[in-house]
Amino acid sequence: MSANAQMVAKYKNNFLKEVQEQVEMGEWVKMCMQCGVCSGSCPTNFHPGWEHPPQEIFMMIRAGKREEVLTSPSMWMCTSCYNCIVRCPRKLPITHIMHGLANYAHRLGMAPKMQPTRHFAKLFWNNCVKTGRVNELKLSMGLYFKDGFGQGIKNGMAMKDVALGLLKAKRLNPFEMLGGHKCKDQNGIHAMLKKARELEEKRKAIKAAA
Repeated sequence: MSANAQMVAKYKNNFLKEVQEQVEMGEWVKMCMQCGVCSGSCPTNFHPGWEHPPQEIFMMIRAGKREEVLTSPSMWMCTSCYNCIVRCPRKLPITHIMHGLANYAHRLGMAPKMQPTRHFAKLFWNNCVKTGRVNELKLSMGLYFKDGFGQGIKNGMAMKDVALGLLKAKRLNPFEMLGGHKCKDQNGIHAMLKKARELEEKRKAIKAAA
């Protein structure tokens, strides 16, 4: 392969097309004008895990940096405050794109393994889809004991004053938490989620064929 052909191959970008087809609202990425308002509006922009602000992620996508984007922890820092969407001069659905990229990286197995927010998202989703509602006890225990039994005990003891305060205020009922809250029509919840997945796959197929 000639040097010129190598340069063309290097800068040929199929990742933007991949994002447009596979990521929720990914077609909006190309509309970013790199003003940086989203970065300045984000409440987590001071956190050390926030390596790439949204506009930088979008530029990296357009530059074809697939691995750097999908392995970045930055998408997992989004708190869904929607400041970026409200202030974006082009009204890009930045929050949706960031969550979409995180979800896509997770499906591909490329997301950071030790990202705390990713761990929480998995626990929350797996907990919620079983009964339609989150069991606070199971969710809390999953978070406390993620680094082992000993660390879980330490984490629990560190929160004992908060737990006692909730008990006194009658905001915590351990007996109710053991059973958890459940939706009456759990089969309906599962059918709805199955249908949503089918519709999403159909949407992707239509988008890819367009």
